[in-house]
Amino acid sequence: MKPFYRSKKNFNFFSHPKVRCGDYAYQKKVLLTLLAFLTVSFWSYYSSSKEQKQGANASKVSKSTKYAPRVTVNPVRTELGSETTPVLGRFISRRSGYVTTKVSGAVDNLKRMVGDTVKAGDTIANLLSDRFIWKKNLQLAEVSNFKAQAKTREAQINLLLSERRRLISLKKSPAFSQARLDDKNQEILVAKSQLAEAKAKLRRAQANLKLTEIDLVDAKIKAPYSGIITKKHTEEGAYLTIGAKVVSLLSNKNLEIEVNIPFYQVNSLKSKLLVKGVFGRSNSISAVLRAIIPEENPQTGTRPAIFTPINLSPQNLLAVNQSVTLFLPKVTSNKVLTVHKDAVLPRQGRYLVIIAKEDRAIFRDVVLGEAIGNRFIVVKGLIDGDLTIIRGNERLQPNQTVIINDANKYE
Repeated sequence: MKPFYRSKKNFNFFSHPKVRCGDYAYQKKVLLTLLAFLTVSFWSYYSSSKEQKQGANASKVSKSTKYAPRVTVNPVRTELGSETTPVLGRFISRRSGYVTTKVSGAVDNLKRMVGDTVKAGDTIANLLSDRFIWKKNLQLAEVSNFKAQAKTREAQINLLLSERRRLISLKKSPAFSQARLDDKNQEILVAKSQLAEAKAKLRRAQANLKLTEIDLVDAKIKAPYSGIITKKHTEEGAYLTIGAKVVSLLSNKNLEIEVNIPFYQVNSLKSKLLVKGVFGRSNSISAVLRAIIPEENPQTGTRPAIFTPINLSPQNLLAVNQSVTLFLPKVTSNKVLTVHKDAVLPRQGRYLVIIAKEDRAIFRDVVLGEAIGNRFIVVKGLIDGDLTIIRGNERLQPNQTVIINDANKYE
């Protein structure tokens, strides 16, 4: 028969003989053993639970770090720069207008059409010139006639002078007549007057001949300067009077820029001021102030200013009235806090900037001022030294873990 205390099924601590007999040493030993067992069990459970939590957190951190996006940052900085104001202008031509006819006549032929490029002196159209040719021949005959008349008058004067000399030689002779000498002097005066009249007619005929020759040259309508024909105002066979329009000619070389500037900004613009600008999609341009026209528009309060472009590439296909934006300096320049333009994200009518702080993406609402180059003036929301994210900021979430690309940390 098995002992009572060895039966696992019926074992009871308080029914043990030693306990029932009041053996306190045995009771203490059993209680200490039980307490040690419970302590070891609780510590083992707590350690395993802590290790499991740490392992889960470590796997979560490693997973978030593994998928954290790489970003490029740029610091907010205070800089001294001249603030500029963008002003919209347009390209204008130094030379443009109508090519007109200088003589009256019918159009014989048009040698140039709309869109043709001409050089200075190229023939654009011809007028019928038969009338001018025959008029020239008639006036050549008149010139010859008056030349002959002048020579005849000169010969008559020489004859009369010879007769007067003979009369003077007979002055001491009884055959001398004072009346005949006086008549001869009068005849000489008349002959000289007729010679002067003949020479005047000759000069008039020569002048008419010269005018006819000019008309004959002007019957060929030529381009006064190099340019492009933009419009045709007549046709072959049409009769044109003096000053009638033939074509519109536009010079697309040596273009200038005209902008309308506010009157209060006139004093800040100095002669030969160099400014920057852009036209087209991304074409940059430099221009020098040539003149400010002292004529103000009462409706807008602006005055036209003329700028001369410099170092324009021949590959730029510029056109008259093409838009161009010039960045004109303001009246004052101060130290300003600026942020890179790529750090600014427009969101529903407000501007957002994401900064990298302790490897976290922190969202900031900002108030921006005007542009200075590729940066914006910060009015509110940022401080000097904030690292703003300029690459990889499109899909970031608030407090998202990021990895800063150290290779291009300060672009």
